[in-house]
Amino acid sequence: MTKFFKIVATLEGLSLLFLFCVAMPMKYIYHDLTLLKPAGLTHGILFIGYIILAYMLKEEQNWSFKKFFIVAIASVIPFGTFYIEWKYLKAPQS
Repeated sequence: MTKFFKIVATLEGLSLLFLFCVAMPMKYIYHDLTLLKPAGLTHGILFIGYIILAYMLKEEQNWSFKKFFIVAIASVIPFGTFYIEWKYLKAPQS
């Protein structure tokens, strides 16, 4: 499940960056709403999936509330999901 969560976390982070760096400038600079709704919907679905999967992983791996809270809050910070993937979801060293 961790691998699937990493994929969703990456996609969620990319969708947030696309929304901020492409869709919103298109709206406010060029007054073009073409990308805003699909980008917003995609990001919203990925955000909900990220939070649900984070909770499922919390239960599966017995995360502390602090770790779960940090992982959840990272989803609303640009580049936050990438940091979480790097810091908290590393593959165990063999």
